[in-house]
Amino acid sequence: MISTTHTVAFAGLHALKISTEVQLTNGLPAFTIVGLADKAIAESRERVRAAFHSMGLSLPAKHITVNLAPADVVKEGTHYDLAIALSLMAAMEIIPIDSIFPYLVMGELGLDGSIRPVSGILPGSVAAHRFQLGFICPKDQGSEALWSGNQNILAAGSLLNLMNHFKGRQILPLPTPCPPLQETSYLDLKDIKGQESAKRALEIAAAGGHNLLMMGPPGSGKSMLAARLPSILPPMTSEEILEVSQIHSIAGLLKDGHLVNHRPFRAPHHSASTPALVGGGLKAKPGEISLAHRGILFLDELPEFNRSSLESLRQPLETGVVSVARANTHVTYPARFQLVAAMNPCRCGYLGTSGHECSRAPRCAEEYQAKISGPLLDRIDLQIEVPAVAPWELSQKKETESSQEVLKRVLEAREFSRHRYQGKGIDRNADADGVLLEETAHLTDKAISLLQKAAEKYMLSARGYHRIIRVARTIADLSFSDEVSDYHISEALSFRNPLRRN
Repeated sequence: MISTTHTVAFAGLHALKISTEVQLTNGLPAFTIVGLADKAIAESRERVRAAFHSMGLSLPAKHITVNLAPADVVKEGTHYDLAIALSLMAAMEIIPIDSIFPYLVMGELGLDGSIRPVSGILPGSVAAHRFQLGFICPKDQGSEALWSGNQNILAAGSLLNLMNHFKGRQILPLPTPCPPLQETSYLDLKDIKGQESAKRALEIAAAGGHNLLMMGPPGSGKSMLAARLPSILPPMTSEEILEVSQIHSIAGLLKDGHLVNHRPFRAPHHSASTPALVGGGLKAKPGEISLAHRGILFLDELPEFNRSSLESLRQPLETGVVSVARANTHVTYPARFQLVAAMNPCRCGYLGTSGHECSRAPRCAEEYQAKISGPLLDRIDLQIEVPAVAPWELSQKKETESSQEVLKRVLEAREFSRHRYQGKGIDRNADADGVLLEETAHLTDKAISLLQKAAEKYMLSARGYHRIIRVARTIADLSFSDEVSDYHISEALSFRNPLRRN
């Protein structure tokens, strides 16, 4: 007799349906798991054995074969425990053999028969809904599974609860939805004194989704500015919330069944390895750039990052996805993030400051800035200098603009551009390719003339040329202009780092 239930194997966010087949045959007692299972799955036979013993059950004196099909797909993780246990109970005729077939099952077993939380519950439940199957998961993650829209969910605290449910002795209720999180309180732009040019750059970056590099001496407010960018970004749509939450679920970062309802802000330390930044490792987990999907990746002290780690950002910045290739797996994660970086002008940080700069200036600045490659800088739309704030500006009592006031203008600019890109599959100027820009940017003759002169003078690459147009188009959106004028082009050109002409 063969009993079957379903579970999933993850390839990035894509969930593959895995059939868990169990067969009992005569022969020497053994418990074998086949189908390219990793060490954690091979150990599940001991967890299943102990869980059965805690319920007063013993494994039959037969040869037990568990097949995870398709057999050529690599399986990893502990969420296969529950599917194996339920299929084995069906094969032993403890529960009806057809009762578990309409379900997709995920959960780790404790030695006492309890069902423990696992990562990937949300994308697993979404996959079950797509396969038109019910979903069985740990009790503590039932509210997380509900966000998929699947209404046929069994959230059980133990294997005994599931056995009694399928035998008709008790009915497991539908999980209780968790209350929505309160709105996230952001740091406010009004806390920053001075830096009006940098605040303008933040507003443009938020309105168009542009990448931003800030360069200035220590203590000039670069990190403060970056930390306040989330306060002026548009709220996420329901589709974006579900997409971001699935990535965090795969990484095991969702807590108490709550979705990620605010744009992520990831700020890894400069000692982060390449797999930690772009994804990978033993189980090809999502990296910081995927965890920052639809949000912000803030890299403070940019030149201090490993050179190969920084260069690995180049492709995701262009495509919005990252492919993690390993000898035994190849997965793709979404990575449409907004890069915000900060750096000092040189190693000592005080280039151009009389009495503070080191004796090697300006040579030390050239060497320090050379750590950031031209191709990477070419992908950063806004490159600004953030000078030190004068003491008299810090002591001023006048009110500065709050994040709410700036957010209002950002939302109006996004709405203005949304009509232009309707039906194009994008909603930000930063995502528009060269062909789409030619159709929708509407540059005036003076703007084209100025842009051509700037391209010749600064030797702009084709990518840099189009990025100037994208920024100028965002500046025009902020002023509700259908055309991009020479004024918009000149302001966009002012946000290019004068120390590195690219």
